[in-house]
Amino acid sequence: MINVNEAVSVKGFSHHEDTLFAGWHYLLDVYGVDRLSEADWVLDVMCRAARDAGATILHTHMHHFGEGYGVSGVVVLAESHISVHSWPERAYAAFDIFMCGQTNPMRAVEVIRAHCQPRHDKLHQIQRGVFK
Repeated sequence: MINVNEAVSVKGFSHHEDTLFAGWHYLLDVYGVDRLSEADWVLDVMCRAARDAGATILHTHMHHFGEGYGVSGVVVLAESHISVHSWPERAYAAFDIFMCGQTNPMRAVEVIRAHCQPRHDKLHQIQRGVFK
């Protein structure tokens, strides 16, 4: 993984070594997590992650699919978004964390991991909008 702390923001874009890019996009799958049907709890985790990453929350929306089912939600940021889809019957959730500018999206990942305490997880890191 590339160290996001080594990237420098240039007018909303990030610069790392010889690469200019729109931002960091993390796909985080968490397994073995309780509380994934609790919309308020999931939204709180996402908002904490956004704030701790230095992002600006513009809007939130969470949809609960009914008793015993999961949630889908998004925290819209000035710097992009954090979204989630959960399947509590499988104790699984898919988080999407995309941020640009002076944020630290890896910190958002750490906050989500700390609150969810998954038995295991899988993380993918992508540079979006890459310009050489």
